[in-house]
Amino acid sequence: MNEMHFVFKVRQYLNRELHELPPSTHSRLQAARERALARQKVAAHQSILATAGNFVQEHAEGLRLRQILVALALVVGVTSYAYWQADRSIAELEVIDSALLADDLPIAAFTDRGFDAWLQSSASH
Repeated sequence: MNEMHFVFKVRQYLNRELHELPPSTHSRLQAARERALARQKVAAHQSILATAGNFVQEHAEGLRLRQILVALALVVGVTSYAYWQADRSIAELEVIDSALLADDLPIAAFTDRGFDAWLQSSASH
């Protein structure tokens, strides 16, 4: 018996037994269900920035200056590394573009299928 078949059988049994309950039990179950639904928390959707702001606001009293400085240094370090990587990538492309513009290649070389492979191999050297 697979899981879905078992669930179906249990559901049938519970539905059949529900009709055999006394009316007082049925009304108590209905009232308990309504109370549970009234107490159910509704999920509030926030943006990630609002969530981060709430977290910082709630935990700001416990933070020490040293922890804040370490976090700030980490942010500056990651930002600097990303900038350096982007700058290095641009410099590599600049070298390739300059070599292509300074060279006396015929136009047909740019449309050659092997030209891209040659560029990649010359850029890696």
